[in-house]
Amino acid sequence: MKIETTFEDIVLDYGDLRALSKVSFSMEEGKTYGLIGRNGAGKTTLLSLLASYQRPSGGSVKVYGENPFENAAIMKDVQFLYTRNLADEDETIAKYLKECESFRENFDMEYAHTLMERFGLKKDQKLSKLSTGMQSALLVVEGLAANSPITIFDEIHHGMDAPSRNIYYEAILESQAKNPRIVILSTHLVSEMAYLFDHVLILDRGKLLIDEPYDDVVERGVTLTGDADKVDAFVTGRTVIDEKTLGKTKAAMLYETFADSDRKQAKEEGLQVSTVSLQELFIHLTKEDNHEKTG
Repeated sequence: MKIETTFEDIVLDYGDLRALSKVSFSMEEGKTYGLIGRNGAGKTTLLSLLASYQRPSGGSVKVYGENPFENAAIMKDVQFLYTRNLADEDETIAKYLKECESFRENFDMEYAHTLMERFGLKKDQKLSKLSTGMQSALLVVEGLAANSPITIFDEIHHGMDAPSRNIYYEAILESQAKNPRIVILSTHLVSEMAYLFDHVLILDRGKLLIDEPYDDVVERGVTLTGDADKVDAFVTGRTVIDEKTLGKTKAAMLYETFADSDRKQAKEEGLQVSTVSLQELFIHLTKEDNHEKTG
């Protein structure tokens, strides 16, 4: 059965606080989704609905066309990995993974051992003795070896050094190529992880600001640099999300469809056109004064 997940007009309230407001999007098998947002934007809250940790106050979540909440047939196919305190866990990695295998019918223990070796984890290590980075690596092993149709990694890179994070990223790509599924990466490390994303979801203050393929998002971001008067004239009526001026030179960052004809015109007017990274777009699109520009 092809996996499709939909969120339709999701609302979630905690008393008088609205954590999510009319959030709608869909996800499909074989794609890796980058879920990004500032602290408190609602990322973990949104993922908790898919993982059936709670019900929405309004709207619907559907997996295979059904509500996943307390639905055992669906819940077994959703795995939510997040950082947790293992200080009181006295069992070994080997025992922990054996328990994971018993709950996940597609668990690949051989692949788990391969990943452990790459991360430098040992079977007889006790969970309570693992550093924060090693705990995060173990979560990567668990999540990828389980081969769950919907796999969620919520900021699990904490404590990982650069080489370990690189192993994590490579393993995501390898796993998707070998066993395509829905993978959701909730992260603040946008600059490092952007190349993993097929699709980008940006949450801002509980609202879904961006829901588009990665290539479409970054193609819309351009910076125009040149004589301030010429830049101002060119960007009039366009969606400007950041501006910087130094003397008579100005740089304006745009977020909108920028056609080849636009690029040609800008260059003819002596303006330099440069691309904008996803991280830069994320930073500026979620600034307070840009909140309504792309909504």
